[in-house]
Amino acid sequence: MTGTDTTGTQADTGYRRNYFRWLWQQLHGWPIQNYMLWFFAFGFQLGLLVSQPFTWVSVVTFFATIVGTLCVLAINATKAVNGWLGIISSAGFIAIAIAAKNYLAVFEQVAYILTLDLPILLAVKSWNDDTKNHLRTFTPRLWAVAIAGTAVVWVLSAWGIGAWTDDPRPWIDGFSFSISLTAGIMCFLRYNNQFYWWLASAVAQLVLWAVTFAQGDASIAMAINSLIYLINDVLAFTTSAWFDRGRRKMGLKPLSELDEARG
Repeated sequence: MTGTDTTGTQADTGYRRNYFRWLWQQLHGWPIQNYMLWFFAFGFQLGLLVSQPFTWVSVVTFFATIVGTLCVLAINATKAVNGWLGIISSAGFIAIAIAAKNYLAVFEQVAYILTLDLPILLAVKSWNDDTKNHLRTFTPRLWAVAIAGTAVVWVLSAWGIGAWTDDPRPWIDGFSFSISLTAGIMCFLRYNNQFYWWLASAVAQLVLWAVTFAQGDASIAMAINSLIYLINDVLAFTTSAWFDRGRRKMGLKPLSELDEARG
């Protein structure tokens, strides 16, 4: 028998009663794989931090990556606390991207804040304890719009940043930016198809920061962080409420029934 969340009709009760306690509770009840991945990321990034000279970049990278990993795992678990975690990690990633001259990575983080983090924090009616029961999937038309939009943003952003700044990697930077921007918008709108974009985004960011490291402009920690994001995206397809395989394990309605209920 398919289960439902009995808190659905009062999804924001905890939010209204004690906001900070509600945020803390948002860190509970995740799939065990999420916690395992975060502790692995924490240990790996800590090892990288202590194995190199301490600089402001290495310290900021450490804190940004561990909070950023917690953020993407919160998205995986359909938890609205990802909004605050995203804002905190974005501040660090912006500083790192400026130092590396990956300027579109700066705009990428600003876009996350404006199109994902802040809207999620404000959208209590759609991002709350009952979010997992209100997810959506793409129609063929939305697939076409998303792919075309991503391509247009890539070309325009890569050309613009290459023409107006000294960004040494405009096309790689632009590719990562376009995919990540589109994925962030999908996430706020609660489309599970975001994870195809997040998967591509993790690969693009892995390439971007690996090239940046090879050219001496960043720590390898950023590339490792992208690899951890990639693992999280793979986990989402099998363990999270965003896809039916994970929903069956949780006793939730399949996504097709949610789409039908919306008409």
